[in-house]
Amino acid sequence: MEENENDEIIENNEANETNENSDGIVEMAEEVVQTSTDGLKISNDAVATYAGIAVSEVQGVYSMSGGFAGITEALSGKKNFSKGIKVEVTEKSAKIDVNIVVEYGARIPDVAFEIQNIVKKSVEGMTGLKVEEVNVHVNGVHMPNTDKDEEETENNME
Repeated sequence: MEENENDEIIENNEANETNENSDGIVEMAEEVVQTSTDGLKISNDAVATYAGIAVSEVQGVYSMSGGFAGITEALSGKKNFSKGIKVEVTEKSAKIDVNIVVEYGARIPDVAFEIQNIVKKSVEGMTGLKVEEVNVHVNGVHMPNTDKDEEETENNME
């Protein structure tokens, strides 16, 4: 505490400074709260799941493509949102690779750009990690009538 010229007591409080303006209105300084992630470890699978959920919301993505994840999903009957996603997490950042199959007619650069934006925003918002990279790998294009044409071809051969 300090005393000013008029022998008034002034409190110094660094966290919540107050200032009285000429109209007698007391203004409080904005307090900045910083959170610490020291000791917090976020698994690659958790980040991959957040990224996968974000990718599933992007129009033009037919499916995620991934090796064993598809087999596991088929056997368990549960949706595996981390299918086709590879994540490398360090203490404060993440690098994400996304493998997709696009729908026929979708503009690939637009789909990839949307995936990069939504994945970065989602993962940073949910985990507090800084997303350094989101690499999108287009592994195929889904043709809408391919399954129907195959059935017709098989029936015509018989």
